[in-house]
Amino acid sequence: MLSGIQPTAGSFHLGNYLGAVRQWVALQESHDAFYMVVDLHAITVPQDPKELTANTRLAAAQLLAAGLDPERCTLFVQSHVPEHAQLAWIMNCLTGFGEASRMTQFKDKSAKQGADRASVGLFTYPILQVADILLYQANEVPVGEDQRQHIELTRDLAERFNGRFGQTFTIPKPYILKETAKIYDLQDPAIKMSKSASTPKGLI
Repeated sequence: MLSGIQPTAGSFHLGNYLGAVRQWVALQESHDAFYMVVDLHAITVPQDPKELTANTRLAAAQLLAAGLDPERCTLFVQSHVPEHAQLAWIMNCLTGFGEASRMTQFKDKSAKQGADRASVGLFTYPILQVADILLYQANEVPVGEDQRQHIELTRDLAERFNGRFGQTFTIPKPYILKETAKIYDLQDPAIKMSKSASTPKGLI
């Protein structure tokens, strides 16, 4: 099992805890669990390098404080494993432009930033996520409901690679708990709780 969380300024919010971290703590007892701080995903939007380094360390510290135990799971920083970027390039070359264009999360985030300001990295964000998952032969991936489409892309690309080059990658399944699948913003209940929202007033 594998999952990841982005480093953000300050502490994780309630949506992070209920939607991901609390599950991770429980799942480390029953699964061979790999959890990562996804700093490569974080740089799909502008970042100050020093702040990102500090936030990455803070994220790891918070995960340990929340109950992740290095004796029971593997916790690491995404950029410390160069194979993530290497496999992402291979998966980019297997992904159709139309396939990538249908990812709704890019549409949502680029709409906020303006399409001209959105990076190509943000566009290919789901394909880096594909590489993250396939690299560890994960059977299950704990994700929020908004990430289900990315798991479907992962399955499609794994099957495509296996069909062309021989059986290589495990076909993963999403692991979604319905009661915490999506934690909504307290100011705008139509969107999920996120630090990228237009105002921090919807966060706890």
